[in-house]
Amino acid sequence: MKLSTKQKQFLKGLAHSLKPVVQLGANGLTEGVVAEIDNALSHHELIKVKVPSDDREEKALIMDAIVRETRANKLQVIGHTLVLYRPSEDKKIQLPK
Repeated sequence: MKLSTKQKQFLKGLAHSLKPVVQLGANGLTEGVVAEIDNALSHHELIKVKVPSDDREEKALIMDAIVRETRANKLQVIGHTLVLYRPSEDKKIQLPK
């Protein structure tokens, strides 16, 4: 799904007050973590995921894998936090045109 700049700004505004729903642990990106992120996206549509890694390349690879596996839109990355959006069947968030 392609999002317009206006829609991305709207979603970033909504995400501002959110706390990370999922945080990767010492084991990194496992199938269980991906399933949890997928479940959270289905329930909330807009989530934050915390990826604590000191290596920039590793962090970028993990974030790309999360986006690819969950088929979500990457809205932004701030430090170690990834903001994801994927519309659910219920369409809880009404996007501007």
